[in-house]
Amino acid sequence: ISTAITAAETGHLVLASLHSGSATQTIERIIDVFPHYQQEQIKIQLANCLQGIISQQLAPKIDGTGRVVAAEVLVATPAIRNLIRENKIHQIYSAIQTGSSHGMITMERALKNLYQKGWISLEELNKRLLSSGLETHYI
Repeated sequence: ISTAITAAETGHLVLASLHSGSATQTIERIIDVFPHYQQEQIKIQLANCLQGIISQQLAPKIDGTGRVVAAEVLVATPAIRNLIRENKIHQIYSAIQTGSSHGMITMERALKNLYQKGWISLEELNKRLLSSGLETHYI
């Protein structure tokens, strides 16, 4: 992770895959990889070079023909960067909720959109909301 951050700081495009449940958890995991004494510096570096995070879940289609992706999107706006620098990671979800004009969407909203479009069942929606610690029932 340190090498990826250094490469990003020098202008290289870095794409990485990390197993986590949300954009917020991704940021927390990146920071937590480092020893406590390095975490303040890593927050600054991450805030300066992060461009965005896409967190995905594959859900079975309602018609049984495969799966469909639900994607949470975080765009590293100045507000997001500031929250990372100030270690206000817990506020990032709210920033994603209000950041639709920047192309951001929460996993909760992405899942609800799939349900409203008829791609996933109500049961699947509620199961995923519950397992993500989000709103327990849509209807």
